Amino acid sequence: MNIKITKTNSPKPHPDPSVLGFGKYFTDHMFTMDYAADKGWFNPEIIPFGKFLMHPASTVFHYGAEVFEGMKAYRRQDGKIQLFRPLENAKRMNLSAQRLCLPTVPEEDFIKILNALISLDEAWTPSAAGTSLYLRPFLFGNDESLGVHPVQNARFMLIASPVGSYYKEGLNPVRILVEDQDVRAVKGGTGYTKCGGNYAASLRAGKRAQDEGYAQALWLDGIERKYIEEVGAMNVMFKIKGQIITPELSGSVLPGITRMSCIELLQQKGYTVSQRKISIDELISALENGSLEEAWGTGTAAVVASIGTLGYKGKQYTVGGGKIGKTTQELYDTLTGIQWGTLPDTFKWTQLIK
Repeated sequence: MNIKITKTNSPKPHPDPSVLGFGKYFTDHMFTMDYAADKGWFNPEIIPFGKFLMHPASTVFHYGAEVFEGMKAYRRQDGKIQLFRPLENAKRMNLSAQRLCLPTVPEEDFIKILNALISLDEAWTPSAAGTSLYLRPFLFGNDESLGVHPVQNARFMLIASPVGSYYKEGLNPVRILVEDQDVRAVKGGTGYTKCGGNYAASLRAGKRAQDEGYAQALWLDGIERKYIEEVGAMNVMFKIKGQIITPELSGSVLPGITRMSCIELLQQKGYTVSQRKISIDELISALENGSLEEAWGTGTAAVVASIGTLGYKGKQYTVGGGKIGKTTQELYDTLTGIQWGTLPDTFKWTQLIK
């Protein structure tokens, strides 16, 4: 794949690292590539970042034919830039695409595209502590007709944004509200994919949680409204009587790359990790009898986020004294150490940008 590059004539000033937030600023360029069923992928190019035209009947507008990924590039202390498990993002995006009848992107092309855009906008990868370059690959159908059918034409794009902390709380424990009205996903649906519809459907519950002073909603399963699945835009883990428990990947839970990495790290450190169903009743019982020692969310944006308060049926429960637990802190320190290159990568998860 030969990528055509058109550089911008109007480079933007870089924002101060202290005001980055999440997803507010974008680099000077973006990648775009088109697909047609009769010719495959074509016209790969990097162009100046900006708006682009879409046909009003484009499939993505009417039927939600869209998937995306979230990943980061990290500036090491030696100035080099590296990615964290990018091949896993490529695999997951293709898994999502297959579920929505979208074309897949060859894994080697996915990696090449990442390298090309990051290299061109290399100066946009910040070096301040806790900052990184967030990467958003996304793929959508753009057939110019209103018929409901598998996508025949699509576009793949990649944009990049320098970011700081995802939560305003930073590393401080967040407040989570158990959602017992709406459901996020059901088995057989799209819950295991990263598609926009999953996130759009979560907004109402998220707003209810925020209106009550919480950062995120904790989802229960869509059938029995009993078993814990995810927390907001993250997977979730609990430490009960020294054992780590995380909801199993049942088809309605996103197979998080940070989740997978945490499990591998925990097992290496000697923890017992159980991937199984865990009910909200079991969790509340563990809170009430003091056996729930820690709880945290895992995801690319926040990496590891400690849960300090859990709200359920009008009651508030404090987790771990409202402080970051030892295991949570250990996971965060180890993962971010590997990602930023301050700790050795014995798992060979990282990949340098060339």
